[in-house]
Amino acid sequence: MNALKINTGLTRRILVEFIRNEVERVGFSNVVLGLSGGIDSAVSAFLAKEALSPEHVWAILMPYKASSPQSLEDAWAVVKATGINAVTHEITPMIDAYFKEYPDASRLRRGNKMARERMTILYDHSSLYRALVLGTSNKTELLLGYGTIFGDMASSINPIGDLYKTHIWELAAAIGVPAEIIDKKPSADLWTGQTDEDELGFTYRDVDTLLYYMVDRRYARQELIDLGFKDTFVDRIHTMVVTSQYKRRLPVIAKVSARTIDRDFRYARDWET
Repeated sequence: MNALKINTGLTRRILVEFIRNEVERVGFSNVVLGLSGGIDSAVSAFLAKEALSPEHVWAILMPYKASSPQSLEDAWAVVKATGINAVTHEITPMIDAYFKEYPDASRLRRGNKMARERMTILYDHSSLYRALVLGTSNKTELLLGYGTIFGDMASSINPIGDLYKTHIWELAAAIGVPAEIIDKKPSADLWTGQTDEDELGFTYRDVDTLLYYMVDRRYARQELIDLGFKDTFVDRIHTMVVTSQYKRRLPVIAKVSARTIDRDFRYARDWET
C-alpha cells in the first residue's frame, strides 16, 4: 500500500481551499450534505467545517426504517464533533408509498430509489439554505460505478472524488473523524447486514492498489498481472470501470450547431462577459 500513501497535511489544505474557493466563487457561503454515519460523508463534513465554519454547513440525516441505528448514532457523533447544523428527514414514508405499487421490486431498485430520494431532499435543502450540495463519493466508488447516477453520485462539488477509499481512511484519522466510524466496515446501509466489500466480492485495499496502477499509472493488462494481480481480477475491474463510464459524465448532447455545450462551449463558470 506504500504506493497509495498521501501527504495528509497537504491533502487537507488543498481540499479545504477547494471547498472554500468553489463555494465562494459562485456567490454562495453554505454547503449541504447527506450524513450517513459512514466515513466518506464524515470526512466531507469535517473538511467543510474547516473550510467554511460550522454555521455554514448543513448535514441532512435521512434514515430508512431498515437503516442501522448505529449509523444514525455515528452520524450524530460527527455532528457533535464538528458543531455543524443538522436535521433528520426519514425517507420511509416516501419509499414505502412508491414501492406499494411494486411489492416485488428488487433490492437494487429499492436501493437506487433511496439514493435518489435522498438526493432530491438534499437539493431541496440546497435551495432552502442557499447552499451547494457537497459530494461524498470517493474515487474507488466513482471508478467502479459503485453508486447511483443522479443519486449518491450527484453533487455540485466533490472534495473527495479524487481520493481512493484507502486515502479516505488515512485522511479521516488525520482530521479527527471518530475512531468508531473509521474502524467499522464500509456499508451503504441499504439493507440489514449489507457491507460494501461483501457485496463487491473484494476488499477496498486490494482494488485500490489495482486501480492505482491501472488508472493512475496506466499499466497495461500484462503489466498488472506481472505485479501479482490475478487475470480474472484485472479483467473484472477493467470491465467495471469501462461499463460505468456513463455514470461519470454529463448527459451527452446531440451535436447540431457550431457550438455545442458539452464539447465546444466550455467556458469556466467564472467567465465574465
